[in-house]
Amino acid sequence: MKTVKIRNILLGEGLPKIAVPNVGTDEDKILNSAKEIVAAKPDLMEWRIDYYAEGIKDSERLASTAKKLREIVGELPILVTFRTKNEGGMLQLSEDKYLVLVKTIIEKRLGDAVDIELFHDEEQVKELVQLAHDYNVVVIMSNHDFEKVPAKDVIEFRLNKMAELGADVPKLACMPQNAEDVLTLLSATTSASHNINKPLITMAMGDLGKVTRIAGQVFGSSLSFGAVGKTSAPGQLSIEDLRNAESYLAIN
Repeated sequence: MKTVKIRNILLGEGLPKIAVPNVGTDEDKILNSAKEIVAAKPDLMEWRIDYYAEGIKDSERLASTAKKLREIVGELPILVTFRTKNEGGMLQLSEDKYLVLVKTIIEKRLGDAVDIELFHDEEQVKELVQLAHDYNVVVIMSNHDFEKVPAKDVIEFRLNKMAELGADVPKLACMPQNAEDVLTLLSATTSASHNINKPLITMAMGDLGKVTRIAGQVFGSSLSFGAVGKTSAPGQLSIEDLRNAESYLAIN
């Protein structure tokens, strides 16, 4: 599998890397959360800016907070994510405003990587991917389904589509209703990891899906999300539990 470098980490080799979400709702909470995250020593911090309503309304404030955040985290890589409401996020934005926001994240280099959701205007998604690469920003392209696990061929199609659109790292998360759903996600991940020469990120959410968060090295997922304090998705483990569980399942 091809590796992808995000600042000083490599996705796609060894144990899955661990990202911790920062879900602060104002600047003070964001910066205090960053200090706690740094102390936990993850591989990457995901800054969920859909929790930061004031920053979304004011791009200068967003950029100012990003600068302060960088001063706190130092060389810790930052993934900047605005998760839309229909994919589990906190705020609703129109299509145009979402695309403009992602462009702002890239052009102001608010982080080392940006999340771009798959299901937006395809031509504009392609343009954003190219813009990100022009600015040396890694693209994690994503799709989230909080109701179900799509069929195996649908999961593989979406991951392949992300790769075709230029994503450096395709990502898919979904909600299982039974054990068979978890197996579907794991099987699709393994198949896609053989066919796509890029690191993948997949997970099944909720309690049923916890096994997918810790077994990425076995099945082909390169990153998992662990919490320091507040979680950002159902079934998310603490960083300590995630780190311990991954180490037990490490392939030597």
